[in-house]
Amino acid sequence: MKRREFITLVGGTAAAWPLAARAQQGEQMRRIGVLMGVADDPEGQARVTALKQGLQELGWTDGRNIQIETRFGGADAGRIRAHAAELVALAPDVLVGQTTPVVRALRQATSSIPIIMAGVNEPVEQGFVSSLAHPGGNITGFTFINFQMVGKWLEMLKEAAPGVARAALMFNPDAVPHYYVYLRSFEAEPRSIAVEVTAAPVRDTAEVEEAVAKLGREPGGGLIVAPDAFTLVHYPLLIRLAQQHRLPAVYAWRTSVAQGALMSYGPDPYDMFRRSASYVDRIFKGAKPADLPVQQPTKFELAINLKTAKALGLQIPDKLLALADEVIE
Repeated sequence: MKRREFITLVGGTAAAWPLAARAQQGEQMRRIGVLMGVADDPEGQARVTALKQGLQELGWTDGRNIQIETRFGGADAGRIRAHAAELVALAPDVLVGQTTPVVRALRQATSSIPIIMAGVNEPVEQGFVSSLAHPGGNITGFTFINFQMVGKWLEMLKEAAPGVARAALMFNPDAVPHYYVYLRSFEAEPRSIAVEVTAAPVRDTAEVEEAVAKLGREPGGGLIVAPDAFTLVHYPLLIRLAQQHRLPAVYAWRTSVAQGALMSYGPDPYDMFRRSASYVDRIFKGAKPADLPVQQPTKFELAINLKTAKALGLQIPDKLLALADEVIE
């Protein structure tokens, strides 16, 4: 009888062990929902990879002690809202969102799950946080640019192409309505550069083609492509049109220059995603989003494509080339 009891006990323990192990593993596993505003392409994947690298450096490995669910919105508002609802329904420990439409959708879907912004502009102006120093609520993270960047883009565009007299700031107003604020702020600033800057809001490819063609009809035109999910998805079209209409153009993302853009200046997006991992780590360790200040970019990059400059008949000054992080011959 004692022998049978012993066998039963051992058998029961052996059967229960995998369940106990799984339960213990489940307690240690943290869940992260990542919603990207861009497309599921090499550029979008590279940013997610940067986030994973940042997490791994802090001891969090996907599949070991964290589980990451990633969705890509592709600059489609309906898809972004659907993905936001889907991720919130999974009840992750923290959400990471890229672009204004994504953070807006996540905020509408939850007021309790911590949300980390990865590269969202003017979060105070848009009502995502109360202030940069004291966000309040369940949202914090990292901003991308501020209105002074408009002046920096214009300055570099004028230096590369002195003949520019008119510049259009192109953006999707549904994705980044705050660029109107940037332009108003920019116009209020005293300027030494005599270039007229106007808004070029675009919502689809037809409007992009029309805006670029209009700008290219007269000499002295220049293009500033503001960073948002829509323009990023349509970089190939924008670069082709700028070349076709012989328009000097400056972009925010360095990857545009490898695709044939004249030049780019802006924060390193991969650095921003790696830094976002630090806030995921702090939230896992008990920090509240309301107590984590919104941080601004710390690493900026300048890239120049000399082949494109030559095709446009431009001679890039040595001073500008010396500042560049990357020069494509």
